[in-house]
Amino acid sequence: MTTMLVRSATLPLAKQCCITRAASLSATTTVAKASVTTLASSASASTTDDEAKKKCFTAPNNGRTFSSRPLPQMVSRMNNIYHERNAIVKSTKVPRPTAMIPEVLNGQSKQPKVKNQLKERKVVKFVVPVETKEEEEEHVSSHFSYAGNAQLPITSELKIVLPGEDAPSGIWPVFRMMDESGNFRQKDTARHTNTPKILPAKDDLSELQSALLSQHPHFAEHFRSCSLLQRAPRDYPDTRSSNTLLRAHRQMIRLRKMDTILHNAQRQGRISFYMTHHGEEAIHTGSASALGADDHVFAQYREAGVLMWRGFTLEQFCNQCFSNDLDLGRGRQMPVHYGCRALRYQTVSSPLGTQITQAVGAAYKFKLEKKVNPEGDASISIVYFGDGAASTVDFHSACNFAATLKVPMIFFCRNNGFAISTPVEDQYAGDGIISRAPGYGMAGIRVDGNDVFAVHAAVAEARKLALESSAPVMIEAMTYRQGHHSTSDDSSRYRDTDEVQYAADVTDPILRFERFLKHFGWTDENDVASIEDEERVAVLRAMEAAEARPKPSLETMFE
Repeated sequence: MTTMLVRSATLPLAKQCCITRAASLSATTTVAKASVTTLASSASASTTDDEAKKKCFTAPNNGRTFSSRPLPQMVSRMNNIYHERNAIVKSTKVPRPTAMIPEVLNGQSKQPKVKNQLKERKVVKFVVPVETKEEEEEHVSSHFSYAGNAQLPITSELKIVLPGEDAPSGIWPVFRMMDESGNFRQKDTARHTNTPKILPAKDDLSELQSALLSQHPHFAEHFRSCSLLQRAPRDYPDTRSSNTLLRAHRQMIRLRKMDTILHNAQRQGRISFYMTHHGEEAIHTGSASALGADDHVFAQYREAGVLMWRGFTLEQFCNQCFSNDLDLGRGRQMPVHYGCRALRYQTVSSPLGTQITQAVGAAYKFKLEKKVNPEGDASISIVYFGDGAASTVDFHSACNFAATLKVPMIFFCRNNGFAISTPVEDQYAGDGIISRAPGYGMAGIRVDGNDVFAVHAAVAEARKLALESSAPVMIEAMTYRQGHHSTSDDSSRYRDTDEVQYAADVTDPILRFERFLKHFGWTDENDVASIEDEERVAVLRAMEAAEARPKPSLETMFE
């Protein structure tokens, strides 16, 4: 009774506080509006009508706080940058997984400040590679801005943390070899790059490898062993060329064109379901090119590029999505649930995380076979999963079994910022997924998932370690899902379209790869446009052929 009286007595006082605070906020808003009006009037008074239109800056008031710069100065600075050759990203908040690109104005580098960038408007100036024999001096970005505004340190050293070793203090660094500009990074101690460029002959991988070795000796081990920089013993059937690097570029474009066309086909009602891979192509190409032909792949549902690299054709992809009589699964699976026994790619299953424990079982089998036949070929299993699947019981069980049984396998986590509509800050409170590796007694490394060379190097090193020590290795690839989760999802309901556009314009893995190729004169805009047209036509032809075929006969149900 006494408590009720006390609460009743304090209620009017609380109302008074609320009224006072509301009045204060109202007064502050009035003053702010008056200040903006005054600044806008001052700007328009000192410029012509045409200049005023150019400097006009409007945006819906959705609760975000804009730059603290005076309005005329901020508008003038934005217009100056706009007319330069560089790409511009205008966003009212910094997207989740993007690399921080430092501003380079008037030839001087400005170190980005680590602060809450979700509350400040950012205009990012991206330095486009200049096709000259001398690279322009560029600032070395030292942090990677990711989901939940987390600032992840970047490192140029490929260091897999082994069980028993001290885990990185604070936040695990992100291993990166190539920046968004398409330039390879210097050592962590270097602050700038100003290396003379050697232009190798086009299509000569040995000359390109030599040029990279001379310019970036700290990556020498990775360049020498990188299969992307080595010719295949025979021509690839899909490109009719033995150039592995250019095949990687074409396949990344092919995957994106296939995604776009089949996604539209679902919207037209021609197939029932689809999931795109926009923004994650470097993970597929980089990891698949580092695996052995006998390694077994246990995919989730966003790794079609891995299967494509192994030889799955556009016709086979389309046959599966249309569930026709040529579908290897006889129409028993949903679209994008691919599988191919010949290519050692286990069939995708819908339940989340089930493939993780299956991969452990396969790796245990490989371990037992190696004991029986030590001279036989060594194989590993690799399992792909998203940050959301890492919250399942299957993930915990698989990690525990793999570490205690010491099986040769790779746990590959695609941390793309969202588990369908759940952002990572609502998914876990710790430092991503890789920080769990030491707890299981497992080796681990975090890598930039938009850097095809870094992904390749990390997977190659992890595979080597898994075979030599007969133990699992965990890799966390930081990336960004540019598309919707699936055709059943509308990501605009839970994330800002500006952050998606930022990822597409600045951190896109295909754009980064193309900038690298342009540096050395291996491609240009015309070449890229030609490849895109060729792959688009190839996908359309494969889709039309698959759509025209009959469905599997009833007798196949019992095969």
